Amino acid sequence: MEHIVIIGNGISGVTLARHIRKNSNKKITIVSAETEYFFSRTALMYVYMGHMKFEHTQPYESWFWEKNKINLKKGYVKKVDSSNKQIIFSNDEYISYDKLVLATGSKPTKFGWPGQDLEGVMGMYHKQDLENLEKYAPNNQVCKRAVIVGGGLIGIELAEMLHSRKIPVTFLVRESSFWNGVLPAMESEMINKHIQNNQIDLRLNCNLKEIKSDAKGFVKSVIIEETGEEIECNIVGLTTGVSPNIDFIKNSTIETNKGVLVNRFLETNSKDIYAIGDCAEQRQAIGNRRAIEAVWYTGRMMGETLAQTICKNKIEYKPGNWFNSAKFFDIEYQTYGWVFPEKNSPSYEKHFQWKHQDNTKCITIAYHKDSLLFLGINTFGIRMRHEVFDKWLSEKRTIDYVIEYLADANFDPEFYSLYEKDITSKFNQENGKSIQSRKKSWKRIFTKA
Repeated sequence: MEHIVIIGNGISGVTLARHIRKNSNKKITIVSAETEYFFSRTALMYVYMGHMKFEHTQPYESWFWEKNKINLKKGYVKKVDSSNKQIIFSNDEYISYDKLVLATGSKPTKFGWPGQDLEGVMGMYHKQDLENLEKYAPNNQVCKRAVIVGGGLIGIELAEMLHSRKIPVTFLVRESSFWNGVLPAMESEMINKHIQNNQIDLRLNCNLKEIKSDAKGFVKSVIIEETGEEIECNIVGLTTGVSPNIDFIKNSTIETNKGVLVNRFLETNSKDIYAIGDCAEQRQAIGNRRAIEAVWYTGRMMGETLAQTICKNKIEYKPGNWFNSAKFFDIEYQTYGWVFPEKNSPSYEKHFQWKHQDNTKCITIAYHKDSLLFLGINTFGIRMRHEVFDKWLSEKRTIDYVIEYLADANFDPEFYSLYEKDITSKFNQENGKSIQSRKKSWKRIFTKA
């Protein structure tokens, strides 16, 4: 019986295992050094905030794995021996495989700061990070102040978590505005204000120089590079991004760059070895997508795709239209297609923007300045329907069409305020048009492209 070994029990590896089992009777083993059972990584913040318990983050009961004949092995892999088709553990045990899948995810990126390995310095990526947070920042009596370094999505999540326990937070962001390498200026500035309105000490244009230690090896303070200011704190959250977790294969025959290099079929250069999820790097990026995508849903899609290939139905990985979502405290964010910040925007890209006077809701629609082709949309504070935007992008609709039928995309609950007429009015005013906002049509919404 063919033995499929999967290193990593995140969304990619587990999705792969489930879909192989749906389609075959192959022997499956999932290996992980982090936890015995798969859990939802994005839910960790809600455990700390008291909304759920850790066991609630596990989508499957413990009996699920045995029932579906998926073997679980907890252990740290130190080496892949591709010539003998074996993986070697840190205790020198080994497992033989017929096909091997690397689904090892990401690890926090560190930049060699003095003190970065002190007690009380952590990321917010793994279950162990949650455990450390409970240890070093259970309340504002133990943790008088936290400093977060890095202005990305994980940083803002960690800020919200600490804020929920009334722990003062200083947020160091090296850019001139929060996440302005991704967001257009209006959106980034709105989020700046929202972070500050939630009593977070946001420091823009600030870099970390050093983390200082007390006599016992615990975090005592941080030093700001630009000013030399010392900020006393009890924990430091390093949220400056992630990199593929692939150190254990650096001396193997498997080709790597930043991640494990794969083709469109998620195959590596080594026979019968594949890579999926955060650790996989496309040899050629797909469209405007990055070669490495540390995103939950792309990991799931890679797992589903590779399962077909392993089960003799070889297909390419095709992720479709880009989308993502996040939350900035209580402002929900969605993006579909491509909306670039002004400084990185292609010459053909034009933006239409609308912002509500309460400074918690806005949209940016990107379109081609000549053809008026709809390129993408960012929404803040207004829930939008994924299927509708995916359909419009695939149908290559124009900005005029999107504005006219924008109500179809609204997914806010009943009795929420609607803003389509205001948005349409602003678009007409700016562009000399007379588009009428259409009422929502369920028939249009559920008609397939």
